[in-house]
Amino acid sequence: MDGNRLMQQVTAIFSAFMVIFYLGVGWYIAFYFNLSYLDKAVRVIMGSTFIFYGLYRAYRAYIKIVEVFFTKDKDDE
Repeated sequence: MDGNRLMQQVTAIFSAFMVIFYLGVGWYIAFYFNLSYLDKAVRVIMGSTFIFYGLYRAYRAYIKIVEVFFTKDKDDE
């Protein structure tokens, strides 16, 4: 395994952790009621934006993980 493929794998794993972060922040902002200093509409808009971006990142991370971990290199053949 060369260094480039190893770096791609590390990046793919980091991307999966960022998905968890974005979904968690979106859920917290949208549904946690202790943020009373923000208007409810602002909380829902910000939270749903984070959640949708987290879902988009989840899709992209899934594609990247399948590509990096579960496909063969042309050099391996």
